[in-house]
Amino acid sequence: MGRTKVVKIAGRYGARYGSTLRKKVRDILMKRYAPHTCPFCGYQGKVVRVSTGLWMCRKCGNKWAGGAYVPKTEVARYFPNVIVRE
Repeated sequence: MGRTKVVKIAGRYGARYGSTLRKKVRDILMKRYAPHTCPFCGYQGKVVRVSTGLWMCRKCGNKWAGGAYVPKTEVARYFPNVIVRE
């Protein structure tokens, strides 16, 4: 392989779709697969995406709604955290 220096994780698409689109996909995929921190237990690296907008911590087992590609969106910083525990 070795020819994915620019597009990194989006190199799986090969020469298809154009370089600009692959760079945009690279940015999205790198955010999605980066190690995230759980807002409940604070552990980093065990947060996984269950489906679009649903995230789960494999350590403490909590599930929450977040962004499509990140567990906490940029808009969330402007609103107070409301966490209801049962």
